[in-house]
Amino acid sequence: MNKFLYSITLDKLMKELQLEEIYMPVSASEIKITNREIMRPGLALAGFFTVFEPTRMQIIGRAEMQYLYEIGKDLADARLDAFFAKKPVAVVITTNFEIGDEILLPAKKYGVPLIRTKEKTSPIMASLIASLNTHLANRITQHGVLVEVFGEGVLILGDSGIGKSETAIALVERGHRLIADDAVEIKRVSAKTLVGSAPSLIKHYVELRGIGIIDVRRIYGMGAVKDTEKIDLVIHLEQWVEGKMYDRFGLDDQTYNILGIDIPSITVPVRPGRSLPIILEIAAMNHRQKKMGYNTAAELEKQLLEQFGAENE
Repeated sequence: MNKFLYSITLDKLMKELQLEEIYMPVSASEIKITNREIMRPGLALAGFFTVFEPTRMQIIGRAEMQYLYEIGKDLADARLDAFFAKKPVAVVITTNFEIGDEILLPAKKYGVPLIRTKEKTSPIMASLIASLNTHLANRITQHGVLVEVFGEGVLILGDSGIGKSETAIALVERGHRLIADDAVEIKRVSAKTLVGSAPSLIKHYVELRGIGIIDVRRIYGMGAVKDTEKIDLVIHLEQWVEGKMYDRFGLDDQTYNILGIDIPSITVPVRPGRSLPIILEIAAMNHRQKKMGYNTAAELEKQLLEQFGAENE
């Protein structure tokens, strides 16, 4: 998927990370950041521009400032002019360094946004990377329900009318939290992590057939909802099919691929008399145990094999 498909405006990024405006050629709300990668322009300030990407935000910290000081004013002015002539999308000065005309004038000359932070270089880079990875992440919208159960993000999938929303409400009643109902916006924020949220228009709402739309936050309170949650487990609800072989021991490791990431998955057959909220709670706790290194099914299999081995002897 194209990494420049999504964007965030510079004013939102500045507000989120508390960045100070030094110079803006236009309103920061009109400047769009589209590249998740950032850059320290050490090579660019040394005159090497072969792999320079102006769509990346540029971070000038202590090392770059010291380098410019040591090469002398005339050469530093020439290098800074060449750097700003490439028109990077924005330049961030870290550590609250004083910004003199040697930086301010070429920024104004070429219309390059100039901002500053009191944070040191490494912390602000980490914050920028995390923020851009979230805002500009590849994403899809999945029909389903996302809930947090015992700290695990559980994505519930299944055909319309199977009982996904009713199960979500029952889980909220039992003290768990709703993230999204009906449509789940899923972002790939790293090579291993998916984060789900609700589209802003339907955030905190649930549709219950026969009743209509309810506002979970207003009925159950702020503690019953959450804006985002990592997806740890996918549960497929399907109508019970008589004669179909369902996994009874939990030894088969199934996964569900979303945006190139395989998420642990289980299938839960639905029929009258089964308590889906309790089943989902147990599934979440069991998955958490597996992450902590204990697999009940594997442990039982091991004990059975040891017993059969002893009896054969």
